[in-house]
Amino acid sequence: MKRWLVKAETTIGNHSDRLNAINIFPVADGDTGTNLYLTVRAAAHAAHGTDAVADAVADPSQHHLLHTVAAPDPALHDVGAVLAQAGQAAMEQARGNSGTLFAVFLCAAAEPLAGHTRISSPLLAAALNRAQIRAWSALSDPVPGTMLSVMEAAARAAAAVDSAHDGDDSNHTLGLALDAAVEAALAAVVRTEDQLDALHAAHVVDAGGVGMLLILDCLRSAVLGEELQSELLDGLHGYDVQDPHIHADMPRDDGVELMCTISLSPLDAAMLRQRLDEMGDSVIMSQVGGAADAAGNYRWRVHVHVPDATPAVELIRSLGEPTDISVSELAVPRDPDAEAAVAPVLATETRTPDGHAR
Repeated sequence: MKRWLVKAETTIGNHSDRLNAINIFPVADGDTGTNLYLTVRAAAHAAHGTDAVADAVADPSQHHLLHTVAAPDPALHDVGAVLAQAGQAAMEQARGNSGTLFAVFLCAAAEPLAGHTRISSPLLAAALNRAQIRAWSALSDPVPGTMLSVMEAAARAAAAVDSAHDGDDSNHTLGLALDAAVEAALAAVVRTEDQLDALHAAHVVDAGGVGMLLILDCLRSAVLGEELQSELLDGLHGYDVQDPHIHADMPRDDGVELMCTISLSPLDAAMLRQRLDEMGDSVIMSQVGGAADAAGNYRWRVHVHVPDATPAVELIRSLGEPTDISVSELAVPRDPDAEAAVAPVLATETRTPDGHAR
């Protein structure tokens, strides 16, 4: 699982420019590749936090690093625990629609794997199914033709293999399930072009869907010990290196993307979702961690696109004290190199409604 996330970090990083180039839905801001890369990177680094602690303890010259890495997890060989740790970090540092949905996917996938030291076809099917359901439900207004459709197709394919083999938990059947999941994900990516009017008009596939396909192929590669399928993306419309950055010629979207983390009761969370739906769109809300605090509140990661951040921030603050507030202009394309350079700082900053860090 750690190998999967590291491989995904590298692969999404290598593909971030092309993912940005075809990113026109839900807004043409050209940042899906960047957002997904930064979120996957957070997951990968969190999954390896226990290794960093072990190395620092073993090497006295590295003791100064102990305060910078996560505490060792006693369930180090628990597949679900490793992914849950990675998923929580991804959720805390999620960027954009695509990054937030991947974080939701990872956190949910970890749940059926809790307590298991190896993955199997039945567990893969359960994890992918839980993940796609949670991702669909995190969005207030989910639509097909996005990475949600890719998640769902992969889950259905893995479930079909598991059913056909009567729950066989051999490595051979696991390989068949992974192959089927990636094949179905590719077919779902191709279909996205005709599922959304904006993609059809621009003659491109969905950027988030391609990113999810790459992540699933990284899982297949890591588990089976095989190379990534170099020809996987051949023929996808808009994805050739010589293709232009399509989003650059699209109408610019006004407004901002607002993200934060906040502790709320389920009732207040439902009210916040409803009010944010009235203020803007692309509302995503999902729990960060599974346990409630002493007051019965759960931690939530909140994402929304709104015309103006101030009313939304005031609403959120009326319900609790948010942390990790970030406000980004939707109309400003982001540079992957610049984002990667400042990401460690942005991950710990709280931002005011006008976007200034404090």
